[in-house]
Amino acid sequence: MKPIKVLVVDDSLLFRKIISYALNEDSDIEVVAMAADPFQARDMILRFKPDVMTLDVEMPRMNGIDFLRKLMPQYPIPTVMLSSLNESVFDAMNAGAVDFVNKPVSENAEHLAAWAKEELIVKIKIAAAANIRTSRQEGAKIVHGRNYGNKILAMGASTGGTEALSAVISKFDTDIPGTVIVQHMPPGFTRMYAERLDKQNKVTVKEAENGDLVEQGKILIAPGNRQMRLTRSAGLYRVEVKEGAKVSGHCPSVDVLFQSVARAAASDAVGVIMTGMGSDGAAGLLAMRRAGAKTIGQDEKSCVVYGMPKVAFDIGAVAQQVSLENIASKVYNMFNTMP
Repeated sequence: MKPIKVLVVDDSLLFRKIISYALNEDSDIEVVAMAADPFQARDMILRFKPDVMTLDVEMPRMNGIDFLRKLMPQYPIPTVMLSSLNESVFDAMNAGAVDFVNKPVSENAEHLAAWAKEELIVKIKIAAAANIRTSRQEGAKIVHGRNYGNKILAMGASTGGTEALSAVISKFDTDIPGTVIVQHMPPGFTRMYAERLDKQNKVTVKEAENGDLVEQGKILIAPGNRQMRLTRSAGLYRVEVKEGAKVSGHCPSVDVLFQSVARAAASDAVGVIMTGMGSDGAAGLLAMRRAGAKTIGQDEKSCVVYGMPKVAFDIGAVAQQVSLENIASKVYNMFNTMP
Protein backbone atom coordinates (compact mmCIF):
# COMPACT_ATOMS: atom_id res chain seq x y z
CA MET A 1 0.00 0.00 0.00
CA LYS A 2 1.30 3.45 -0.90
CA PRO A 3 2.10 5.78 2.00
CA ILE A 4 -0.21 8.70 2.80
CA LYS A 5 1.20 11.83 1.17
CA VAL A 6 1.12 14.71 3.68
CA LEU A 7 1.57 18.47 3.31
CA VAL A 8 2.62 20.22 6.55
CA VAL A 9 1.57 23.90 6.72
CA ASP A 10 2.86 26.01 9.62
CA ASP A 11 4.62 29.37 9.91
CA SER A 12 7.25 27.99 12.32
CA LEU A 13 10.25 26.51 10.50
CA LEU A 14 11.26 24.56 13.62
CA PHE A 15 7.76 23.09 13.95
CA ARG A 16 7.61 22.11 10.29
CA LYS A 17 10.97 20.34 10.41
CA ILE A 18 10.42 18.47 13.68
CA ILE A 19 6.88 17.37 12.80
CA SER A 20 7.86 16.31 9.30
CA TYR A 21 10.72 14.22 10.64
CA ALA A 22 8.44 12.56 13.21
CA LEU A 23 5.75 11.83 10.61
CA ASN A 24 8.24 10.37 8.16
CA GLU A 25 9.32 7.83 10.78
CA ASP A 26 5.93 6.16 10.31
CA SER A 27 6.10 3.81 7.32
CA ASP A 28 2.50 4.63 6.35
CA ILE A 29 3.19 8.36 5.96
CA GLU A 30 5.36 10.42 3.63
CA VAL A 31 5.68 14.19 4.04
CA VAL A 32 5.88 15.33 0.42
CA ALA A 33 6.04 19.07 1.09
CA MET A 34 6.08 21.82 3.71
CA ALA A 35 4.67 25.36 3.50
CA ALA A 36 5.04 28.45 5.67
CA ASP A 37 1.71 30.06 4.71
CA PRO A 38 -1.45 29.39 2.70
CA PHE A 39 -0.02 30.89 -0.50
CA GLN A 40 2.88 28.45 -0.47
CA ALA A 41 0.46 25.69 0.52
CA ARG A 42 -1.74 26.33 -2.52
CA ASP A 43 1.27 25.92 -4.81
CA MET A 44 2.37 22.75 -3.01
CA ILE A 45 -1.12 21.24 -3.31
CA LEU A 46 -1.11 21.77 -7.07
CA ARG A 47 2.43 20.42 -7.41
CA PHE A 48 2.45 17.42 -5.07
CA LYS A 49 -1.27 16.52 -4.79
CA PRO A 50 -1.09 15.45 -1.11
CA ASP A 51 -3.63 13.06 0.40
CA VAL A 52 -3.84 14.96 3.71
CA MET A 53 -2.87 18.44 4.87
CA THR A 54 -2.02 19.53 8.42
CA LEU A 55 -2.84 23.20 8.83
CA ASP A 56 -2.14 25.71 11.58
CA VAL A 57 -4.97 28.12 12.41
CA GLU A 58 -2.83 31.19 13.09
CA MET A 59 -0.53 32.12 10.19
CA PRO A 60 0.71 35.28 8.42
CA ARG A 61 -0.86 36.66 5.22
CA MET A 62 -4.00 34.50 5.62
CA ASN A 63 -5.23 32.39 8.54
CA GLY A 64 -5.92 28.70 8.12
CA ILE A 65 -9.70 29.07 8.37
CA ASP A 66 -9.97 31.62 5.55
CA PHE A 67 -7.63 29.47 3.48
CA LEU A 68 -9.85 26.41 3.95
CA ARG A 69 -12.97 28.36 2.95
CA LYS A 70 -11.30 29.39 -0.29
CA LEU A 71 -9.65 26.01 -0.92
CA MET A 72 -12.35 23.43 -0.24
CA PRO A 73 -14.80 24.25 -3.05
CA GLN A 74 -12.03 23.69 -5.63
CA TYR A 75 -9.65 21.27 -3.90
CA PRO A 76 -11.46 19.27 -1.18
CA ILE A 77 -8.40 17.87 0.60
CA PRO A 78 -8.75 16.09 3.98
CA THR A 79 -7.33 18.52 6.54
CA VAL A 80 -6.27 18.15 10.18
CA MET A 81 -6.21 21.49 11.98
CA LEU A 82 -3.60 22.33 14.61
CA SER A 83 -5.18 24.63 17.16
CA SER A 84 -4.63 26.07 20.60
CA LEU A 85 -7.50 25.88 23.09
CA ASN A 86 -9.93 28.36 21.53
CA GLU A 87 -13.24 28.38 19.69
CA SER A 88 -11.69 29.07 16.27
CA VAL A 89 -11.21 25.33 15.82
CA PHE A 90 -14.97 24.95 15.33
CA ASP A 91 -14.89 27.59 12.60
CA ALA A 92 -12.24 25.40 10.96
CA MET A 93 -14.51 22.36 11.20
CA ASN A 94 -17.30 24.41 9.64
CA ALA A 95 -14.92 25.44 6.84
CA GLY A 96 -14.32 21.78 5.96
CA ALA A 97 -11.55 20.39 8.18
CA VAL A 98 -11.91 16.71 9.03
CA ASP A 99 -10.50 16.87 12.56
CA PHE A 100 -8.21 18.81 14.87
CA VAL A 101 -5.51 18.33 17.46
CA ASN A 102 -4.56 20.60 20.34
CA LYS A 103 -1.25 22.16 19.30
CA PRO A 104 1.49 22.05 21.96
CA VAL A 105 2.66 25.39 23.33
CA SER A 106 6.21 24.12 23.81
CA GLU A 107 8.62 23.97 20.86
CA ASN A 108 10.84 21.46 22.61
CA ALA A 109 11.92 19.05 19.87
CA GLU A 110 11.46 15.90 21.95
CA HIS A 111 8.04 17.00 23.16
CA LEU A 112 6.84 17.89 19.64
CA ALA A 113 8.06 14.61 18.18
CA ALA A 114 6.29 12.61 20.91
CA TRP A 115 3.09 14.60 20.37
CA ALA A 116 3.21 13.97 16.63
CA LYS A 117 3.62 10.23 17.13
CA GLU A 118 0.96 9.94 19.84
CA GLU A 119 -1.75 12.24 18.48
CA LEU A 120 -1.14 13.71 15.04
CA ILE A 121 -0.32 10.48 13.20
CA VAL A 122 -3.60 8.89 14.31
CA LYS A 123 -5.59 11.88 13.05
CA ILE A 124 -3.75 11.90 9.71
CA LYS A 125 -4.54 8.24 9.10
CA ILE A 126 -8.19 8.81 9.91
CA ALA A 127 -8.32 11.88 7.66
CA ALA A 128 -6.84 9.90 4.77
CA ALA A 129 -9.94 7.68 4.80
CA ALA A 130 -12.41 10.53 5.20
CA ASN A 131 -15.27 11.38 2.89
CA ILE A 132 -15.15 15.12 2.17
CA ARG A 133 -18.65 16.46 1.50
CA THR A 134 -18.82 19.68 -0.52
CA SER A 135 -22.61 20.00 -0.65
CA ARG A 136 -25.61 19.48 1.63
CA GLN A 137 -29.22 18.63 0.87
CA GLU A 138 -32.42 19.75 2.55
CA GLY A 139 -33.87 17.23 4.96
CA ALA A 140 -37.44 16.03 5.36
CA LYS A 141 -39.94 18.30 7.10
CA ILE A 142 -40.13 17.89 10.88
CA VAL A 143 -43.46 17.45 12.64
CA HIS A 144 -43.43 19.18 16.04
CA GLY A 145 -46.16 19.84 18.50
CA ARG A 146 -46.58 17.09 21.07
CA ASN A 147 -45.37 16.55 24.61
CA TYR A 148 -42.93 13.65 24.53
CA GLY A 149 -43.06 13.03 28.26
CA ASN A 150 -40.17 11.32 29.98
CA LYS A 151 -38.29 10.23 26.87
CA ILE A 152 -34.52 10.28 26.22
CA LEU A 153 -32.44 10.94 23.12
CA ALA A 154 -28.84 9.62 23.22
CA MET A 155 -26.31 10.46 20.51
CA GLY A 156 -22.68 9.55 19.89
CA ALA A 157 -20.11 10.69 17.34
CA SER A 158 -16.39 11.07 16.70
CA THR A 159 -14.49 12.25 13.59
CA GLY A 160 -16.72 14.64 11.65
CA GLY A 161 -19.17 14.73 14.52
CA THR A 162 -18.81 18.35 15.59
CA GLU A 163 -20.35 19.58 12.36
CA ALA A 164 -22.71 16.61 11.97
CA LEU A 165 -24.16 17.07 15.45
CA SER A 166 -24.42 20.81 14.89
CA ALA A 167 -26.42 20.19 11.70
CA VAL A 168 -28.85 17.90 13.53
CA ILE A 169 -29.22 20.09 16.63
CA SER A 170 -29.94 23.15 14.48
CA LYS A 171 -33.24 21.46 13.54
CA PHE A 172 -34.30 20.73 17.13
CA ASP A 173 -36.92 22.82 18.88
CA THR A 174 -37.55 23.21 22.60
CA ASP A 175 -39.92 20.23 22.46
CA ILE A 176 -37.02 17.80 21.94
CA PRO A 177 -36.80 15.23 24.75
CA GLY A 178 -33.89 15.43 27.17
CA THR A 179 -30.74 14.70 25.16
CA VAL A 180 -27.35 13.29 26.17
CA ILE A 181 -24.37 13.31 23.82
CA VAL A 182 -20.84 11.96 23.66
CA GLN A 183 -18.60 13.60 21.06
CA HIS A 184 -14.97 12.50 21.26
CA MET A 185 -13.08 15.67 22.08
CA PRO A 186 -10.26 16.77 24.43
CA PRO A 187 -10.94 18.51 27.77
CA GLY A 188 -11.74 22.20 27.42
CA PHE A 189 -13.01 21.91 23.86
CA THR A 190 -16.24 20.20 24.96
CA ARG A 191 -17.18 23.21 27.10
CA MET A 192 -16.52 25.64 24.24
CA TYR A 193 -18.43 23.41 21.84
CA ALA A 194 -21.46 23.27 24.15
CA GLU A 195 -21.41 27.05 24.65
CA ARG A 196 -21.19 27.59 20.89
CA LEU A 197 -24.18 25.30 20.23
CA ASP A 198 -26.14 26.99 23.01
CA LYS A 199 -25.70 30.39 21.36
CA GLN A 200 -26.61 29.11 17.90
CA ASN A 201 -29.75 27.07 18.64
CA LYS A 202 -33.21 27.19 20.20
CA VAL A 203 -32.43 24.42 22.67
CA THR A 204 -30.31 24.78 25.81
CA VAL A 205 -26.89 23.13 25.43
CA LYS A 206 -24.29 22.77 28.17
CA GLU A 207 -21.28 20.70 29.14
CA ALA A 208 -22.64 18.13 31.59
CA GLU A 209 -21.86 18.28 35.30
CA ASN A 210 -22.41 15.50 37.79
CA GLY A 211 -26.04 15.45 38.90
CA ASP A 212 -27.44 17.58 36.06
CA LEU A 213 -31.13 17.01 35.37
CA VAL A 214 -31.97 15.65 31.90
CA GLU A 215 -35.13 17.39 30.74
CA GLN A 216 -37.07 18.48 27.68
CA GLY A 217 -35.36 21.12 25.56
CA LYS A 218 -31.95 20.56 27.15
CA ILE A 219 -28.86 18.90 25.67
CA LEU A 220 -25.98 17.71 27.87
CA ILE A 221 -22.59 17.03 26.29
CA ALA A 222 -20.11 14.77 28.09
CA PRO A 223 -16.98 16.66 29.15
CA GLY A 224 -13.62 15.59 27.74
CA ASN A 225 -11.80 13.05 29.89
CA ARG A 226 -14.94 12.16 31.89
CA GLN A 227 -17.34 9.23 31.54
CA MET A 228 -21.04 10.16 31.48
CA ARG A 229 -23.91 7.85 32.42
CA LEU A 230 -27.66 8.29 32.55
CA THR A 231 -29.40 7.47 35.83
CA ARG A 232 -33.06 7.41 36.87
CA SER A 233 -34.45 7.96 40.35
CA ALA A 234 -37.96 8.90 41.50
CA GLY A 235 -39.00 9.26 37.86
CA LEU A 236 -36.30 11.80 37.04
CA TYR A 237 -33.29 11.38 34.77
CA ARG A 238 -29.91 12.77 35.75
CA VAL A 239 -26.35 12.30 34.53
CA GLU A 240 -23.47 10.88 36.48
CA VAL A 241 -20.21 12.45 35.33
CA LYS A 242 -17.03 10.99 36.77
CA GLU A 243 -13.41 10.25 36.01
CA GLY A 244 -12.91 6.77 34.62
CA ALA A 245 -10.76 4.53 32.50
CA LYS A 246 -11.07 4.55 28.73
CA VAL A 247 -13.76 2.25 27.36
CA SER A 248 -13.63 1.18 23.70
CA GLY A 249 -10.53 3.39 23.54
CA HIS A 250 -12.26 6.57 24.68
CA CYS A 251 -13.13 8.76 27.65
CA PRO A 252 -15.85 9.87 27.29
CA SER A 253 -17.11 6.71 25.62
CA VAL A 254 -20.30 6.38 23.59
CA ASP A 255 -20.57 2.76 24.76
CA VAL A 256 -20.60 3.85 28.42
CA LEU A 257 -23.38 6.35 27.76
CA PHE A 258 -25.49 4.04 25.58
CA GLN A 259 -25.19 1.11 28.02
CA SER A 260 -26.48 3.35 30.81
CA VAL A 261 -29.36 4.60 28.64
CA ALA A 262 -30.33 0.98 27.91
CA ARG A 263 -30.55 0.35 31.66
CA ALA A 264 -32.21 3.60 32.73
CA ALA A 265 -34.55 4.45 29.85
CA ALA A 266 -34.99 1.18 27.89
CA SER A 267 -37.89 1.52 25.42
CA ASP A 268 -38.34 5.22 26.26
CA ALA A 269 -35.18 6.10 24.35
CA VAL A 270 -33.92 6.77 20.85
CA GLY A 271 -30.23 6.14 20.12
CA VAL A 272 -28.27 7.70 17.27
CA ILE A 273 -24.74 6.70 16.24
CA MET A 274 -22.99 9.03 13.84
CA THR A 275 -19.79 9.57 11.89
CA GLY A 276 -16.53 8.40 13.47
CA MET A 277 -13.63 5.98 13.27
CA GLY A 278 -13.61 2.75 15.24
CA SER A 279 -16.35 0.85 17.03
CA ASP A 280 -17.20 2.94 20.10
CA GLY A 281 -20.96 2.98 20.61
CA ALA A 282 -21.82 -0.12 18.59
CA ALA A 283 -22.15 -2.48 21.57
CA GLY A 284 -23.98 0.16 23.57
CA LEU A 285 -26.45 0.83 20.77
CA LEU A 286 -27.10 -2.91 20.49
CA ALA A 287 -27.86 -2.97 24.23
CA MET A 288 -30.29 -0.09 23.71
CA ARG A 289 -32.06 -1.88 20.86
CA ARG A 290 -32.33 -5.09 22.86
CA ALA A 291 -33.85 -3.07 25.72
CA GLY A 292 -36.56 -1.81 23.36
CA ALA A 293 -35.10 1.52 22.25
CA LYS A 294 -35.40 2.77 18.68
CA THR A 295 -32.03 3.13 16.95
CA ILE A 296 -30.57 5.12 14.06
CA GLY A 297 -27.24 4.91 12.28
CA GLN A 298 -25.92 7.65 9.99
CA ASP A 299 -25.59 6.31 6.45
CA GLU A 300 -22.27 5.82 4.68
CA LYS A 301 -22.75 8.51 2.05
CA SER A 302 -23.23 11.32 4.58
CA CYS A 303 -20.53 10.21 7.05
CA VAL A 304 -17.09 11.81 7.10
CA VAL A 305 -15.87 8.43 8.39
CA TYR A 306 -18.21 5.46 8.13
CA GLY A 307 -16.68 3.52 10.99
CA MET A 308 -18.77 3.58 14.16
CA PRO A 309 -22.12 3.45 12.30
CA LYS A 310 -20.89 0.59 10.09
CA VAL A 311 -19.84 -1.57 13.02
CA ALA A 312 -23.15 -0.84 14.74
CA PHE A 313 -25.08 -1.76 11.58
CA ASP A 314 -23.06 -4.94 11.03
CA ILE A 315 -23.82 -6.29 14.51
CA GLY A 316 -27.54 -5.53 14.24
CA ALA A 317 -27.63 -2.48 16.52
CA VAL A 318 -29.03 -0.11 13.87
CA ALA A 319 -32.74 -0.36 13.05
CA GLN A 320 -32.61 2.32 10.34
CA GLN A 321 -29.78 3.97 8.41
CA VAL A 322 -30.49 7.63 7.72
CA SER A 323 -28.68 10.46 5.92
CA LEU A 324 -27.34 13.32 8.02
CA GLU A 325 -29.95 15.69 6.57
CA ASN A 326 -32.81 13.42 7.72
CA ILE A 327 -31.62 12.36 11.19
CA ALA A 328 -33.51 15.14 12.99
CA SER A 329 -36.81 14.39 11.22
CA LYS A 330 -36.37 10.65 11.82
CA VAL A 331 -35.73 11.26 15.53
CA TYR A 332 -38.94 13.28 15.82
CA ASN A 333 -40.84 10.67 13.82
CA MET A 334 -39.67 7.93 16.19
CA PHE A 335 -40.70 9.90 19.27
CA ASN A 336 -44.05 10.75 17.63
CA THR A 337 -44.83 7.03 17.24
CA MET A 338 -43.99 6.14 20.84
CA PRO A 339 -46.82 5.53 23.32
